[in-house]
Amino acid sequence: MTLHELLKRHWGYDAFRPLQEEIVQSVLSQHDTLALLPTGGGKSLCFQLPAVAQEGICVVVSPLISLMKDQVAQLKRRRIKAACLVGGMNRHQQEVVLNQSVYGDLKLLYVSPERLQSKTFLEHFKMMRVNLLVVDEAHCISQWGYDFRPAYLQIAALRAFHPQVPVMALTATATPVVVQDIRQQLLFKNERLFQSSFSRSNLAYMVLREDDKQGRMLRIVRKVGGSGIVYVRSRSRTVEVAAQLQQAGITAAAYHAGLDSAVRDSRQQLWMQNQVQVMVATNAFGMGIDKPDVRFVIHWDIPGTPEAYFQEAGRAGRDGLRSYAVLLYGEADLQHLHHTVEQSFPPLNEIRNIYNAVCNFYRVPVGSGTELRAEFRAEEICHNYNFQPYTFFCALRFLEREGLLLVPDREESVSQLLILSSREDLYRLRLADETYNLLIEVMLRLYGGLFTDFTYIYEGEMAKRIGCSEKKVRELLRRLHEMGYVSYQPKVIGRTIYLPTPRVDSHSLMLSDANYAQQKRLAYSRMEVMKQYVTSSETCRSRQLLAYFGETDAAACGLCDVCIAERKRQHEVLATTDEQIERYVLDHLRQQPCSIKTLADSTKLIGGGENALVSVIRRLLDDGTVLMNADQQLYLPE
Repeated sequence: MTLHELLKRHWGYDAFRPLQEEIVQSVLSQHDTLALLPTGGGKSLCFQLPAVAQEGICVVVSPLISLMKDQVAQLKRRRIKAACLVGGMNRHQQEVVLNQSVYGDLKLLYVSPERLQSKTFLEHFKMMRVNLLVVDEAHCISQWGYDFRPAYLQIAALRAFHPQVPVMALTATATPVVVQDIRQQLLFKNERLFQSSFSRSNLAYMVLREDDKQGRMLRIVRKVGGSGIVYVRSRSRTVEVAAQLQQAGITAAAYHAGLDSAVRDSRQQLWMQNQVQVMVATNAFGMGIDKPDVRFVIHWDIPGTPEAYFQEAGRAGRDGLRSYAVLLYGEADLQHLHHTVEQSFPPLNEIRNIYNAVCNFYRVPVGSGTELRAEFRAEEICHNYNFQPYTFFCALRFLEREGLLLVPDREESVSQLLILSSREDLYRLRLADETYNLLIEVMLRLYGGLFTDFTYIYEGEMAKRIGCSEKKVRELLRRLHEMGYVSYQPKVIGRTIYLPTPRVDSHSLMLSDANYAQQKRLAYSRMEVMKQYVTSSETCRSRQLLAYFGETDAAACGLCDVCIAERKRQHEVLATTDEQIERYVLDHLRQQPCSIKTLADSTKLIGGGENALVSVIRRLLDDGTVLMNADQQLYLPE
């Protein structure tokens, strides 16, 4: 089938969006391809279509578990075989997917960047008949990007297994420096770059200085109407602002990462189905959500980076209809932005203390802990070790950049177990207490390596061998954990913390001063761009944002608050000039009749030009204020 036939059959479209067909043809011609397309520009089709059009499988590296699951579900509805590897899958489930990727007829396999460190995955990847390697959210591979992820650096190593396979990288937010870094990090060769303008001609950017944010928000929601998002900085503020909207008779819901996944999914669906008009959310909401009819996005607080603001604001108006991105601020917000950036970089000693505290909390011995995955109990850790929550989370982000731990999206994890006691102590326990004897015997038979590192275990399988309930097995394992014989991390459905490497002792924990200093410089640089964007009233908002992403010759949008103010100012100047011209003409004609040419020569002295003069004289002639004689001279009636 031709590309257009496949497009129609699987996606129902008669034509490509701008640049989509050229991007597809580029990878089909075996070129490494970097595609910079705006939010809602149809990036996913650019790799899904060539995956279907060729023999073999396309491997997609994506950082968002929810987005991977959503795209796999969509592909299956389009009769395209796809799967993803995510946490929570047991070994059998993972093996089924990997074997389908090697021996079956899967067309697309989605994996997280952390999965690339798995020996099991790499062994299967070598045997896959890969036709395309895709890097989604490719700005994450650049240390100059705003969301650098160390695991992304593993992607380039995959090229050695399939050196002839082209790589496609896609992103909606990348500065020229980041674009160059993406090319270098992915070892691009014979490359093609496709860049659509990030301009959104239907999106009106507004920055409003406002002391009464609640009142302004309510006026915007009522005037604009339709579906919308209000972004706020904190979880508590989501609840507060949602309540304000509800009290005003507007359907609204709060959304943040601390909510139970079922609650988040339910609220998201209500909003997607327009049963809730406004979603009040932290930046945890919106990534990968394709709702075309969002009419407004309001920022209650100033985002820390232009990339984050551009991405969040860009969720409005994907259907091409007029939409509004409104940022509300006061003087205190500018001060708070600076304070927030300063707090975002705790001293390196504090970051080391937090790393050690996390490892101690989860009972991870030095030299152990590889692939530990456990329930993320942030509040408990902060309480036990007296950490300020904001400092704690900022330290975790830096530790993620260093590749020491990871706090990914919510997912279902697999239980893990590490034996802390010696074989002799464990043997004595078995002799002393029959309750644990059979459990330990089954545990040792089923799973190897329990004395050296965390191992995935399945309580249901153990329960069958013992002849008891799964609940009883969990209870016994928890008791062993409390007595210090084992470190037991039961499976959780929720947010998890993940240690990709063994725990490093305090003396060997080397955190990069250079990386720390670089990230701090970048954060302050982005903060200054945001401050300039908010406070500037001279340059079109759209032009400011586009210039940051390298589009320095963009035209004024005509829609933003700066453009509207300029248009109003020009109108006021023109009106004043007309009044000046009229007053001058009448004063001149009171002295003597004269021609239009004479008046034009004189009027240049007061501004306005001949066109403005002719316009004023025509109006004066039309209403009889001025008359014209046979000699084409103007005069005043008596």
